[in-house]
Amino acid sequence: MAFDPPYQTVREPQVFFDRRELTRILNLYGRMVSAGEWRDYAIDGLADACVFSIFRRASEAPAYRIEKRPALARRQGAWAVIGEGGMVLKRGHELEQVLSVFESRRFRVVE
Repeated sequence: MAFDPPYQTVREPQVFFDRRELTRILNLYGRMVSAGEWRDYAIDGLADACVFSIFRRASEAPAYRIEKRPALARRQGAWAVIGEGGMVLKRGHELEQVLSVFESRRFRVVE
């Protein structure tokens, strides 16, 4: 008879950013912090998605969320940028394509 100790738990698989994706997102974040647009961030790794939340101030709801949802990869694309009100600003299959929403004139980006 097999005995499973009570302290062992089965971990659910988690979705997370790979090194290249996280580097690209953090580079954008660093430029926006330098421009004085953003102040804080949070990363959440969930069972079905990974979310990079961007805050203008630490005490409020996120201004933007960059989400990776692999389950949507074949349909609308695994990547999405979501604004404050929950509105999807851009969705796509590639991270670079989705992050292009921050390169518009509305945002001041420091190179």
